[in-house]
Amino acid sequence: MDRRAANVFVHPAQPPMTLLPGTPAPLADYVFDTTRTALNMVLNGVMDRYRNVRVILSHGGGFLPYAAYRFSGLTSTVVDRTRKADDILRDLKRFYFDTALSASPSALPALLAFAEPGHVLYGSDWPFAPQEAGTYYNNFLETYPDFTPGQAQAIDRGNAEALFPRLAR
Repeated sequence: MDRRAANVFVHPAQPPMTLLPGTPAPLADYVFDTTRTALNMVLNGVMDRYRNVRVILSHGGGFLPYAAYRFSGLTSTVVDRTRKADDILRDLKRFYFDTALSASPSALPALLAFAEPGHVLYGSDWPFAPQEAGTYYNNFLETYPDFTPGQAQAIDRGNAEALFPRLAR
């Protein structure tokens, strides 16, 4: 994949653990699974070793944008003192993120503050999420008041065209 400069899309599944009683996996465990997968890739050096692979995390990366500084700071102080927080953070910032079910008034600002320019892509979670859920989150995305000039258009299409240039034609 590295030799081919592949784009890899990571979508969560139910983690192999007991669910919260009465709570379907997409409600809580999927965001946990995405976050855990991304952190595992960084801590095991995958993002550092395979610099040509671009990894897209669904659902805004779970809670990775919110907790990235916690992950980088604690890794460098209590997990592995030989690793620098800035290096962990650099690898966490290599991910791309889609907006599927994640463009809420609290999640979208955190995602935009964390993600590198060009690393946020529109996502709908279709056909998995019901249309009503997609409409709910699309409304937040479409009415977000703090986009910088051109940022909404980049998220809607431009950033994906940069990753998949043949689709731009």
